[in-house]
Amino acid sequence: MATKAVAAGRPVEAMQERADGLRYVARQPILDLRGRVHAYELLFRSGPEHAFRGDGNLATRTMLDNAVVFGLERLTGGVTAFVNCTREALTDSLVEILPPDMFVLEILETLEPTPELVKACRRLKKAGFRLALDDFTWEPGYEPLIELADYIKVDFTLSGEQERCALLKRLNGAPVALLAEKIETQEQHRQARSEGFTLIQGYYFCRPEVIESRKIPSNRLTQIEILRLLQEDTLDMQEVCRLVKQDASLTYRLLRLINSPAYGMRQQIGSVKTALIAVGEVGFRRLATLAITSELNGDQPLELLRMAFVRARFCELAAEQCDLDATEQYLLGMLSLLPAMLRTPMQELTSALPLCEQLCIALIGEPVPERKLLDWLIAHEQGDWAVCDAMAAEHRLSRETLLHSYEQAVVWAEAAIRFA
Repeated sequence: MATKAVAAGRPVEAMQERADGLRYVARQPILDLRGRVHAYELLFRSGPEHAFRGDGNLATRTMLDNAVVFGLERLTGGVTAFVNCTREALTDSLVEILPPDMFVLEILETLEPTPELVKACRRLKKAGFRLALDDFTWEPGYEPLIELADYIKVDFTLSGEQERCALLKRLNGAPVALLAEKIETQEQHRQARSEGFTLIQGYYFCRPEVIESRKIPSNRLTQIEILRLLQEDTLDMQEVCRLVKQDASLTYRLLRLINSPAYGMRQQIGSVKTALIAVGEVGFRRLATLAITSELNGDQPLELLRMAFVRARFCELAAEQCDLDATEQYLLGMLSLLPAMLRTPMQELTSALPLCEQLCIALIGEPVPERKLLDWLIAHEQGDWAVCDAMAAEHRLSRETLLHSYEQAVVWAEAAIRFA
């Protein structure tokens, strides 16, 4: 299990103060059955080793230090944060420095339900914190913690169907939300729903079942054609405007974005052509790509679009240190989740995207240089810090710059998603 800790209370500038200390932070979405974000689980790593793999007191200090260093409101967009806690963090009242209405405290499966721990959890519950039992399996003696728990998390990779059904039967009537962890496929998602789980954690929505013979709708092809035009060295504004105006919904999204606080326009923008003049060609390419991707996402979970925004902005910001084209990297990050949005294999999509050959190869998943930033970010999303470190070393990338770019991308995406 990845090491996790907490974040709270400081503006985004604080997220950048410890970049030289290599403080990794990532977030994993917890969705309800309708695909809406219920919370984020925050994953932290400080230094070359995972924080919670050594001295417990050191782990607790690291956790609370992260609470000061990182800005929770900006990192999670204000939604609830799930965080793992050491015994010391719970029994010594250290977590009470955190705002209880924003945190769910996860009780690790390795913690014994001692009277001291149960007493501490009762106190924290009274203070307003919610509690979750992490990677839970039924064992005698855990009844007092079950009575206090608001959430029970079950790892699908470590439990079988019969084991889970027996657990749910024992929990029958307990006022807890059942959360299925490590859900990576649509089949697992269906199984979790059928068993009675109401919250899902995992990237199943990034890997939906694709329809091999699915025909791409004509309006989607028009949007893809606009994306192609936006990648030309010289922007054919007349043709772009013509295509955008053919799609009323796309026009609305474009104007909504340009008039949002994320772009800080001093006066209202009322046309596609005016939007180009206001932000310039480079800004317009990014703005239009954002609007088009919002349209392509359709009725898929909003978190999918949020991840696409983060990927796009991260790849764009980090491109300079890799001598890669920032515009192409932005597009690569944005389009990397297109198969999930359109339920169409990437191989079919790339044939409709007249991009340069290397970018198409990168989208398919081949380990070409153009893909190294995206691959690092995917490992980061999963909290696989060892892979992140190895990739940074292999490609001679600055980990400080990568982390700084990620933090900026999250903040930018949170601002953009409100108006997408």
